[in-house]
Amino acid sequence: MSLSDIRAGVIGVGFIGVAHVEALRRIGVDVVGVVGSSPERARVKAEAANLPPVYDSVDALVADPDIDVIHVASPNHVHAEQVRAVLGSGKHVVCEKPLALDSADTADLLERARASGLVNAVCFNIRFYPNCHQARSMVAAGEIGDPRFITGSYLQDWLLMETDWNWRLVPEQAGGLRAVADIGSHWLDLAQFISGRRVTGVMADLHTFVDVRKHPEGPVETFATDTGDRELIEESMESDDAASIMLEFEDGTRGLVAVSQVSAGRKNSVSIEVDGSESALSWFSETPDHLWVGHRGRPNEILQRDPALASPDAARVIGYPGGHVEGYPDTFRALFKEVYEDVARGGPSEDPTYPTFADGHDVVLVTEAVARSSHDKRWTAVQR
Repeated sequence: MSLSDIRAGVIGVGFIGVAHVEALRRIGVDVVGVVGSSPERARVKAEAANLPPVYDSVDALVADPDIDVIHVASPNHVHAEQVRAVLGSGKHVVCEKPLALDSADTADLLERARASGLVNAVCFNIRFYPNCHQARSMVAAGEIGDPRFITGSYLQDWLLMETDWNWRLVPEQAGGLRAVADIGSHWLDLAQFISGRRVTGVMADLHTFVDVRKHPEGPVETFATDTGDRELIEESMESDDAASIMLEFEDGTRGLVAVSQVSAGRKNSVSIEVDGSESALSWFSETPDHLWVGHRGRPNEILQRDPALASPDAARVIGYPGGHVEGYPDTFRALFKEVYEDVARGGPSEDPTYPTFADGHDVVLVTEAVARSSHDKRWTAVQR
């Protein structure tokens, strides 16, 4: 089976759902339908964003025998039930993070996916910037010596103002954690992916800087800022705007990460540095084609993304020649291409580099430890 023979459906027509559709079209997959929170709203969005036909319900999409894969890009609180329905229908599934709101559900979904033999993936797309694959291969090859200290941040500003609003601020829809679950989870996955080491313990401090928010009645799309002349509702906030987290990895490697959605001027800023016993690596999403390599006794280097210079693992996910910058939308293309190669083969490969339900479950275990640590104000072990 070729990728063009595969038919996909997408649940969710917000910012991320549209990104999924566009990336699937780029790799030649036939996206035959989408579902939104209501057929009416979905049809308006489909016309504006050139989306495929709208199905009237999730059940209708899942029941279509001609669809092979379904992408779940809906609000967090319905991920678990929708993934169960997709797996139950015998379809492969790609789910946005978090896989579910708690580890009991993620463990159940992981077990169901393993028993089904179906391809399963969680959309930690940040690891599919090519230089993140390059960094992983260099760490694995021992090029920086033994990793000692992993630091970085994930910073945004789209929730800086008291009038900034979205369903991600509603605990019933997003879960008890917000910034950590939404973007911190990406950084945690990236740190574990690049280092090849799992986080085993955390010391976390969660912050709620905007403790009262004002929002209009009805839905507000992610990153939208215009409230118009609508009457605003005041609501007290408890979920995290930002977090400071110290980390311990399984071999004693230490780490430190800052997470924030209230950092003015930072639109979608990801940074990570791995300091080893011999050299260091640093990557920054705003200059994604550059991988900094630090040395003690000779000049530092900038390794540019170039398939002719990259490791085989990194070259595999590069889509353009050197000097032609690959950015955020390209990460979805690279991720989905690897997922759909397994779909075309009929099942998951033995050791995929794309994030599976096992990775999604693992990150939820870490974020739960973050929540416990901040509440108890002490070092907390990740309970695996």
